[in-house]
Amino acid sequence: MNTVPMTKEGLDKLNAEVAELEERRPKVLQQIKEAREKGDLSENAEYHAAREDLSMLEGRIRELKDKVSRAVIVDKTKIGGDTVVFGATVKLLSLSDNEEEEYTLVGEGENDPLNGRILTTSPMGQALLTKKVGDKVEVPTPKGALKFKVLEIRYV
Repeated sequence: MNTVPMTKEGLDKLNAEVAELEERRPKVLQQIKEAREKGDLSENAEYHAAREDLSMLEGRIRELKDKVSRAVIVDKTKIGGDTVVFGATVKLLSLSDNEEEEYTLVGEGENDPLNGRILTTSPMGQALLTKKVGDKVEVPTPKGALKFKVLEIRYV
């Protein structure tokens, strides 16, 4: 069983999502009950849609509870150093177009790729782990490897 590193804030966010989804469950069950009362289930689109909603809801709840059960809280005050680990903010230079990019490696519930917050388990996060300033990084993608150079590592 793999552990899932995350901050206290990330764990709180996952627990809040679980609570919200569990709060929605009775409403979906009520929709199923009401649709079932309308008769022939084989041609009842409302019934099938509500059952699908329940299935997706239950799946997401199970997924989140699994992550919460494997969570390991990382104390942000105790991370740092000269290598990239969970919590690092890394400034990179793209070797293909000389553009600078910046990413912060985060855990489940904290990722926001559009704002540079990527999971340590993502391809980019995995490629960055244990790198140091000056190291070259190669990230595999379906269209070929992306190449970067590590310019700076910060812990904020």
